[in-house]
Amino acid sequence: MTVIHHLRVHRSDENLAREGQLAWHIAEVAADPVEVEPEVVDMIINRVIDNASVAAASLTRAPVSAARQQALDHAVSIGGDGATVFGCALERRTSPEWAAWANGVAVRELDYHDTFLAADYSHPGDNIPPILAVAQHVGADGAALVRGLATGYEIQIDLVRAICLHKHKIDHVAHLGPSAAAGIGTLLGLPVETIYQAVGQALHTTTATRQSRKGEISTWKAHAPAFAGKMAVEAVDRAMRGETSPSPIYEGEDGVVAWMLDGPGASYDVPLPAPGEAKRGILDSYTKEHSAEYQAQAWIDLARKLHNEASFDPADVESIVLHTSHHTHYVIGSGANDPQKYDPTASRETLDHSIPYIFAVALQDGGWHHVDSYAPARAAREDTVELWHKITTAEDAEWTRRYHSDDPNEKAFGGRVVVTLTDGSVIEDEIAVADAHPLGARPFAREDYIRKFRLLAEPVLAQEEIERFLDLAQRLPELTPAEVQQLSIVAQLGVLAGAPAPKGLF
Repeated sequence: MTVIHHLRVHRSDENLAREGQLAWHIAEVAADPVEVEPEVVDMIINRVIDNASVAAASLTRAPVSAARQQALDHAVSIGGDGATVFGCALERRTSPEWAAWANGVAVRELDYHDTFLAADYSHPGDNIPPILAVAQHVGADGAALVRGLATGYEIQIDLVRAICLHKHKIDHVAHLGPSAAAGIGTLLGLPVETIYQAVGQALHTTTATRQSRKGEISTWKAHAPAFAGKMAVEAVDRAMRGETSPSPIYEGEDGVVAWMLDGPGASYDVPLPAPGEAKRGILDSYTKEHSAEYQAQAWIDLARKLHNEASFDPADVESIVLHTSHHTHYVIGSGANDPQKYDPTASRETLDHSIPYIFAVALQDGGWHHVDSYAPARAAREDTVELWHKITTAEDAEWTRRYHSDDPNEKAFGGRVVVTLTDGSVIEDEIAVADAHPLGARPFAREDYIRKFRLLAEPVLAQEEIERFLDLAQRLPELTPAEVQQLSIVAQLGVLAGAPAPKGLF
């Protein structure tokens, strides 16, 4: 039975005991040796494949190349075997915190992996790079890796269910630092006290503003979760050496809740698994069929449907209004008041967070491509710009209510489109969830994850490498330590040679 932890701010003179703190309860969940259920194992395998898919597709992109070069410029630390870096030869290792960094950027660069949305927003697959890097470094087996990943997903999803960071413009990776630290703690079998200190340090070092996802969105968008993963690895290392962290980190008079979130009078109810209760959080998350912000997934599917039913010549369209949730309107819609969301010269990261752009292209093309749909020439196409600038969003109270619903059967991330044509006729349609969502028209299953991997990996991985990785990933719980150390993807000869190789300080 789920336990609800009531989180509130405590004055210093209240002397809140460690055992009453959220970070302690997170650590208790991480230290609980409960078995991982078969369907959770199956989904963890899916997400390991999913992460490798999107990492493969991003190997030659500049931010990924820069992060990879930073990692490769650091030697393996003396305490273990090191960890692999996506794209590189398996014997080419780096220190685990730098592998978490490089691989985390590769996974997040295209914004194309799994998601969970509730009180806040997250990509829980961001937990995989740091936990896997530590597993490779210390020689953990597949069963230990699975347990660690189950914890990482569970803690992040539980935090996202209860605590809204976005309202206070705090970047959502503030939930990732603690979850990754907890997952590493499970992987290593650390005691509650050590995990508690690591969780506190990881949170303290990963709170930052949301400007990374506002206005002209920079390449830091992909680096932010990788930084959180790197900090989690370092926090665990410090905690294992006996170092302590700010306490109470959430509840303190000068802590995160009091000064970064809802203030001294705030309280939250955080659901956590009870002792002995299986960690099933991953089952409530969902991946992306399309390389775009999650709130865009259902809209791409609806645009694809409308494309097959009618023609939308910009000259014939008076206006297109997407009636949707508060989040979609204010974060990726016209409610953000970001002129960059309508700028044909905007960066890929900015276009990825522009639902007017995404809906226009998907409506014209009848689909979405992770490269072609963002190409500068595609964004600058005259008829696209004309249609794009006729698309706005509007918050609809009912879609906002459904977005925040606790009932998975009515929770929705889409909305209703109203297309007004110049002849006065109106076309209306709506969609609640993406086709790939568990309740969608075509829910993703193992074969879909494998198909996505093959599609994205084939341009950069040899066929035998694709098969080698898929074999390892699908045997994840039975992998030996040596096999876990091979759980990476190696680019074909010449692929990385053609990528940027910037030099910096290291």
